[in-house]
Amino acid sequence: MPSINRREFLAAALTAAAVRPLTAQQSAASEWPGPVIDIHSHLRQDIAGNIAHLEGAGVTKAVLLANVSASDRARAAVRDYPNRFVRFASIDVTKTDLFEAIAREAREGALGFGEIKSQVAAAGPEMQRLYALAADLGVPITIHFQEVTQPGSQGMFNTGLKQFDAMLKKFPKTTFIGHADAFWANVSADYAEDTSYPKGPIKPGGVTDRFLGDYPNLFADMSANSGNNFLRRDPEFAAGFLKRHQDKLMFGSDCQCPDGRGGAVRCVARETLGELKKLAPPDLFRKIAWDNAHRVLKIR
Repeated sequence: MPSINRREFLAAALTAAAVRPLTAQQSAASEWPGPVIDIHSHLRQDIAGNIAHLEGAGVTKAVLLANVSASDRARAAVRDYPNRFVRFASIDVTKTDLFEAIAREAREGALGFGEIKSQVAAAGPEMQRLYALAADLGVPITIHFQEVTQPGSQGMFNTGLKQFDAMLKKFPKTTFIGHADAFWANVSADYAEDTSYPKGPIKPGGVTDRFLGDYPNLFADMSANSGNNFLRRDPEFAAGFLKRHQDKLMFGSDCQCPDGRGGAVRCVARETLGELKKLAPPDLFRKIAWDNAHRVLKIR
């Protein structure tokens, strides 16, 4: 075996170190029928944490959700990793002095507003002001709809989904993206705002299903336990729903797992992608996991 000098050894070691994470990412990504973009990735304490989750879960790119107070870190992540991240900006809408800040973020690179999670009515004056601003700036808005308090998310947020069609009519130029407990529980017509994650067969005719079908400006973020629970509780209904609304649905994770593999903590991203893989043929999977987000969020 021929000997190599120190310089050749160091070059080989550096090359191997560079290839290892890429190989791991390619291996994870090969689990899915196509590329994946996560439209619901909260900015972590260190951007390396976001990257570790992407690579472990086999996700190509993510939308970073960051409060305007963390906009400098979100901007830096997009600048340093332009092929991995784009960003949204969020505020607490009860703090009206922040509206100019979120408008500035949209003018300076944020592709949308979100996740908007405030303890107000979804049709309240604060939210309506933000809907109008989103329309003026031509950016979508991701809304957390929650009617039942829970240990990990105390309170009720953007309440009144069953009457939200009034907002969809009033703001036809606003692109709405629905998310969270009430949004996915209301796929079933018998949801009574009594639990976050209802079980059992879905009763057709729920408002979420109807609104997605009736209003071209409403789309859906399939992230978190809520989206995952919807896919699992009634797979036959879910398969039909995916086909019916295939141009309206986007994959998201909203996942706390550190490594994207579920080693220490359950990985919702991986579980949801697995359910989509089972329920959707490859062309439909690609729409939900990749194409729709690029079109709706105007990602180049």
